[in-house]
Amino acid sequence: MSKSLFVTGTGTDVGKTYVTGLVIKKLAESGTRAAYYKAAMSGNERRADSTLIPGDALSVKEVSGISQPLEEMCPYIYENAYSPHLAARIEGGPVELSVVKEGFCRLGGAYDYVTVEGSGGILCPIRYDEERIMLEDVIKALDLSCLLVADAGLGTINSVVLTVAYMRARKLPIVGMIFNRFHPGNVMEEDNIRMCEELTGLKTLACVREGDRELSMEAEALRALYN
Repeated sequence: MSKSLFVTGTGTDVGKTYVTGLVIKKLAESGTRAAYYKAAMSGNERRADSTLIPGDALSVKEVSGISQPLEEMCPYIYENAYSPHLAARIEGGPVELSVVKEGFCRLGGAYDYVTVEGSGGILCPIRYDEERIMLEDVIKALDLSCLLVADAGLGTINSVVLTVAYMRARKLPIVGMIFNRFHPGNVMEEDNIRMCEELTGLKTLACVREGDRELSMEAEALRALYN
């Protein structure tokens, strides 16, 4: 059975997908069979035959270089760039947790490391009708620890500390933080990171600059985060 880790973020557009791609690339280049998975993916374009392209999965493949088929990466794909609960309400095909678990378990039998990416921030509703599934329900159902991705810029102290407080209240384990769009020498960003560490007690595992093609941490340390 593979080892797994969940990647969540402080909100939408903080760079979870890009960082996830770098994480998987590091794992793959260290000689492991590395896979990507996401329960629900919104905001996707259509091919000429009208089928949806899982955009985040495609981005991860391009960044990481893995050969994993797109069809394995996400069971629920929506066109509208909304929260999955709303996209499914409009398009049909609401998320079933049993289907998400089944796809995840299949990967667990075929790969060494499975990295699961979340949708939006930690409070993202995945389904909200007669059945209610929040992102935290997916994390708990798959029994995963979490890596937190945040933007290094202005406002990140508030978003990081609030996210960590919520996750701890919900008993979601956090292994550390990665800060994206970091500019070395930027006084504010360096202080943001220091304050986030001070206020949460979490360790910064890596900082990612725009255009980075490698994750700045050792593969052995990265693998140790997976359970």
